[in-house]
Amino acid sequence: MVYNRTSMKWFVVPAVWLFFWLALGSAVMDAPTMDEQNHIARGLAFVRTGEPRLSLEHPPLINAWSALPLLSLNGIDLPLDDPSWQREPPQTYWYDFATRLFWEINAPRVPTMVFMARVPIILLTLLLAAVVQRFGSLLWHNKAGFVAAGLTLFDPNIIAHGRYSTTDMAGTFGLTMMAFGLWGLFAKIRSGQVDQKSRAVSLLWRQEAILFAAICMGIAFGSKLSMLGFVPIFAIVSLLPIFPDWSWHTALRRLGLYLTAGVLSIGVVWAIFGFEWGNFWFLDEQFAWLNQYSAPMPTFWAGIERIMVATGGGRPTYLLGEFYDTGVPLYFPIAFLVKTPIVTLLLLIVAMLTLLANKVTRGRAFYLLIPALFYFGTTTQSGLNIGYRHLLPILPLVYLLISGITPRHFRQEGVTSRRGFVLLLAVIAAVVTTVRVYPHYVGYFNLTVGQENGWEVLHDSNIDWGQDLVRLRTWMDENGIERVKLSYFGSADPTLYLNYDPLPGNPRHLDLWTEPPFDITNPESGVYAISVQSLIGVVGQPWTHDRFAFFRAREPDIRIGGIWVYVLE
Repeated sequence: MVYNRTSMKWFVVPAVWLFFWLALGSAVMDAPTMDEQNHIARGLAFVRTGEPRLSLEHPPLINAWSALPLLSLNGIDLPLDDPSWQREPPQTYWYDFATRLFWEINAPRVPTMVFMARVPIILLTLLLAAVVQRFGSLLWHNKAGFVAAGLTLFDPNIIAHGRYSTTDMAGTFGLTMMAFGLWGLFAKIRSGQVDQKSRAVSLLWRQEAILFAAICMGIAFGSKLSMLGFVPIFAIVSLLPIFPDWSWHTALRRLGLYLTAGVLSIGVVWAIFGFEWGNFWFLDEQFAWLNQYSAPMPTFWAGIERIMVATGGGRPTYLLGEFYDTGVPLYFPIAFLVKTPIVTLLLLIVAMLTLLANKVTRGRAFYLLIPALFYFGTTTQSGLNIGYRHLLPILPLVYLLISGITPRHFRQEGVTSRRGFVLLLAVIAAVVTTVRVYPHYVGYFNLTVGQENGWEVLHDSNIDWGQDLVRLRTWMDENGIERVKLSYFGSADPTLYLNYDPLPGNPRHLDLWTEPPFDITNPESGVYAISVQSLIGVVGQPWTHDRFAFFRAREPDIRIGGIWVYVLE
């Protein structure tokens, strides 16, 4: 089979439309997830005022991109007179601002606002696939690029968070862009003049490559602050003997070009922050003395400080049915094993063994593996164990690595033919899995655990992020149920969607955990709709774990994604 663009369109166009239909169709029926209100509020405030003051822990690039369609909606009021706009109180002001914006001022328009803010993220996910395709083509060849893009686009975890207005896809896109831009900068350097051409051509190439790498790095840093952790990693990568014609001379040239691009990327980040200029506003005492001085993008530097403070501690964790007071090193390895598609896990092993054993492909494989393994390693030390979504940035690198075993010609005899057939089956399996899971992508678990048993292993955004409130209402309408007893995990206001009697929940009914409005050992009759998160109990507060033990021991009458319904006679 000879590759040509005309033949590939018969595969690419249907795949893009299928992804768009799956993502958009499931997003329409998803209620606002726990974090979306905060991200949308940040983005809308920035595009309306030009002030990035709410973008403390998350840079404004992707939030602003997500909020652009909301500019077409008339009558959306921003609570600019609220103390939260003045950063009071300093630790939680963006939550307060978002709550007022969504549920006090513009509540009737929330479903429209959330849906419109999700569409740009779906487009961003498609753009991610396009970058992966191009990156794979440069690393390996054209067919490999399409395999990598297909596997990325139809990973259930990518599609789960590739529909939400958060920064999870922002970090994924940012790291991919950074790796892509730096590969273009690193891989073409040779001893002597570039491509043996004139000095003028060599200089022009350097300028273009540095500028493109700087833009890619700026996009990464302006998408997610955690991407700054890759600065030393790619510096080390630039010095490693994984590139053609390696020598210490070319290695030092790579490092110099990398540092130049890094310096220029600061200007890109400043542009993303709207060329903000003002006084520093550090909260930590050791930096507070700097607050008397002005500088570019003070919110960016304050955000770095807050991230450093946040990563220094830990939060309670739920894993394999057990509760822990802080982060668990095995959390993300286990999450990766139970939520990554099995075909991906198997192909990853094959790709590593195949590509690392071959001298020709070893350097490119290491270029993908080093940042992926670094990121994975840092997550194991994180005290913030709340979701597989924090592993999303490594998935495009994983699929780019897997695509390296794609043969150039599928019709060759022997091993090449068999390998091409296996890769084709893998792409088909990815598509079938994604279609089968529709529309419950957040709660996806592979066959090692099963979707129905995932709650026994992980919780939070791995299964129940508040996304199924609309589906609960649809079920109530279809069954003629006017009111339910509801324990809901999410930031949305349930009164906007359905009639309910409150049970212990989060965050609006935290007080009911102390004195539940029902007999926890023998509940009265009624229809109980309970978020899986509530069934487990509030992590870090052991006294809440028995509140729904009666229901936890029973099979629900129906599972509506992350909300389980029990009908008691």
